[in-house]
Amino acid sequence: MFPINEQFAAASRQFVQAAAQVNRLALDHAEQVLALQLGAFERNVSATFAHLGELAEVRDADGLRQVWPKGLQVARESVERVVSTGQEVIDRSVKTGEAIGRIARSQFEAAAEQPAKAAKAK
Repeated sequence: MFPINEQFAAASRQFVQAAAQVNRLALDHAEQVLALQLGAFERNVSATFAHLGELAEVRDADGLRQVWPKGLQVARESVERVVSTGQEVIDRSVKTGEAIGRIARSQFEAAAEQPAKAAKAK
């Protein structure tokens, strides 16, 4: 086999391995983000429907005054969950981006080393 073919085959294998690692990281990230967001959504919906159930049982203005603060509390907790989940998603996105960047940098470094090794071999 010609040396150029061997170099091309080695570079192709390396690229495919790097692409597989990046895809794995991206899919893991998407799975984690989706799980976080669905979990927050589920908790928010459960709390809202529980409060709506209590609100449906109210029969007079006095009962409404008693339930109103709890409704505000449910809304505040829902917003806090959404913000917290958003921050966690951003944090995980940054970490995933850094990991992908490390893979890309290692690929560039390996590609830069190959011509130097080939020149020394001659």
